[in-house]
Amino acid sequence: MAEVLVLYYSRTGAVARLAEVMAAAINSIPGVEAKVRTVPPVVADIEGSGEAVPTNGPLYCELDDLRNCDGLLLGSPTRFGNMAAPLKHFLDQTGSLWASGDLIGKPAGVFTSSSSLHGGNESTLLTMMLPLLHHGMLVQGVPYSEAALHITKGGGTPYGATHVSFNKSGEVRLSEEEESIAAASGRNIAKLVLRLTS
Repeated sequence: MAEVLVLYYSRTGAVARLAEVMAAAINSIPGVEAKVRTVPPVVADIEGSGEAVPTNGPLYCELDDLRNCDGLLLGSPTRFGNMAAPLKHFLDQTGSLWASGDLIGKPAGVFTSSSSLHGGNESTLLTMMLPLLHHGMLVQGVPYSEAALHITKGGGTPYGATHVSFNKSGEVRLSEEEESIAAASGRNIAKLVLRLTS
C-alpha cells in the first residue's frame, strides 16, 4: 500500500480541516492511504519542546514519517505571507533527509489558509514549495481542469488548495469550491504516487 503523508500545522482548525478533506480523498483511491501528522508548536523555552505526544488529534511527525512516505501534502496557515514557524522549525530539521536524498523524486503539494482574501495565500504556498524543491521533490499544483478553480470566490489557487475564513470565528466551514479543490489535490497526489510506485 502506497502512503501519502499529510503533514500540517493548524492553529484555528482551518488547515486541519483542509488536511481532513485531502486525507479522505487520498483514501478514496485504491492502493493508497493517507497518514496524517502534525508538528508541535514552537515554545520559547529552549530546554523543552512541548509535549512529546499531542493530547488529541494526529501524532507529531517524525523524520521517519517523511523518509518512508511515497508522497507528501504540506499545510500551514499564512503568517505574513509565509508558513508558520512550527512547520518551518520542523522542516529546518530535515537536513539529514536532504543529505541522504531520501525525498528525491517523491511527489508533493502544498495547502494553506488565511483570514482574508489577499492574506498571503499564494506567497505562503510558494515559500512552502522551496524546501520541497531543495529536497528534489516533484511539486504538483492544482490544474485548471479542476472546474472549481474557475468559480471560487474564496480559497483555491493553481499553486495549491486554500481556505479563506473572511475573519469568521468559530466552526471552520470550507466553501463547496474550497472543498472540491482540496479533494482534487489529494486525489491528484494519490494518483501520481500510484504511477510512480507501480
